[in-house]
Amino acid sequence: MEAEQSLTQVRAYAIQCIKEETEATLNLINQLDENFDKAVSLMYHCAGKVIVTGVGKSGNIGAKIAATLSSTGTPAFFVNPLDVYHGDLGVMTKDDVVLALSNSGQTDELLRFIPMVLHMNIPIIGMSAHPESLLAKYSTAHLKVWVEKEACPLNLAPTSSTTAALVMGDALAVALMRVRNFKPQDFAQFHPGGELGKRLLTTAQDVMRSDDLPVIPKEMHLGEAIIHVSKGKLGLGVSLADGKVIGLITDGDIRRAMERWQAEFFDHTVSDIMTREPKTVLPTTKITEIQRIMHQNKIHTVLVCDAGRHLLGVVDHYSCML
Repeated sequence: MEAEQSLTQVRAYAIQCIKEETEATLNLINQLDENFDKAVSLMYHCAGKVIVTGVGKSGNIGAKIAATLSSTGTPAFFVNPLDVYHGDLGVMTKDDVVLALSNSGQTDELLRFIPMVLHMNIPIIGMSAHPESLLAKYSTAHLKVWVEKEACPLNLAPTSSTTAALVMGDALAVALMRVRNFKPQDFAQFHPGGELGKRLLTTAQDVMRSDDLPVIPKEMHLGEAIIHVSKGKLGLGVSLADGKVIGLITDGDIRRAMERWQAEFFDHTVSDIMTREPKTVLPTTKITEIQRIMHQNKIHTVLVCDAGRHLLGVVDHYSCML
């Protein structure tokens, strides 16, 4: 019976957990001090790598922090202090910085690793709940990450404390991004295979249609132009003069012209309705910039031209959907 009653309260349990972890995270704000500034400065000026280390749950959080740092412009990787005794110490150099995580600041396996780091004169950024711990004592900069209680109803399982440590790691990464003026293009270089990376690195020439482009002369009557626009399957026709773009008509232009002129529609030519300064981009223009142009101008297609406005291809909305 008691278990069944508990099942009816599962959403309330979840809400309480989320509230307690949120409160623990917000309390980090009051724990920030000059040590955070020093930690960011150490990582920013690091000529080598940021080596993140920790044991158990702290190690799991440390691995995520290392991945976040690496993907946002700060070379970093995770090392289990237990592996150091089996040869991993060789990856460390005097140009590195160590970020060590331990909730208690007294983790034995981690503390046995610290003297090796100190012997190499490598700066240590400690992250623990206790500024008086041994980890804090030997740290060049110590980040206090203290929580009043765990979200675990027994106050035993690392919950609020690991969330707080993760958030502090994210705060370090974000601060470093700001200091480095890290841009979306930089992010793409670290994520070339991801969706964002593809959009940021792909250019117009990578996706443009360049074969059988619907080119129509400006003197062509609209009745015939309809056929060419339809066959082109791009919803547009491009007018050229000496190979250079001089105008563009879309199926929308044709529909509006038909509504306006009705029976006189077939007496008009492409030059009567074409846009004489259509939006063009260079072959090297990134897809993200093309999407911005389309959105800003409420259009679905741009023409790809060289510096002399010679038509090279067409990029439409669907081509940008990577």
